[in-house]
Amino acid sequence: MDAIAQFFVEWGYIGLFLSALLAGSILPFSSELVLTVLVQMGADPIVCLISASVGNTLGGLICYWLGYLGNMQWIERWLKIDHTKMERVDRFVRKYGAWMGVFGVLPWVGEVIIVLLGLMRANVYLTTATMFVGKFVRYLLMLLALQGVNLLF
Repeated sequence: MDAIAQFFVEWGYIGLFLSALLAGSILPFSSELVLTVLVQMGADPIVCLISASVGNTLGGLICYWLGYLGNMQWIERWLKIDHTKMERVDRFVRKYGAWMGVFGVLPWVGEVIIVLLGLMRANVYLTTATMFVGKFVRYLLMLLALQGVNLLF
């Protein structure tokens, strides 16, 4: 994992964008590590914030379109998601609709939420906007926490 993260760090802002795109999709990756290293190396935090947020949102849209093109049985089988968990998240997502895109940042269940929004054919524009807000806030909070840690040392 360190070699892969190093590869993305060497690519700078583009590497951060690509790592966030991977992390936002169904592939497991930590774009936060790349973001942290780049900022610690002196990269512009605002450009990093935008790059990571846009990349992660586009990765989330991959999940949305997987749901849009698929059906519940395919999603459960290919993504190895437990049926009872899918039903529980499905009920919750149906209650709140595209606004649930904000919670696409949650570990494990975030991708399920976004896939379900695709399955439900939720408004793609509202889903994209709410996903972006959630991902932007997560990266912003991470940068603020990093700045706080840096002030301690």
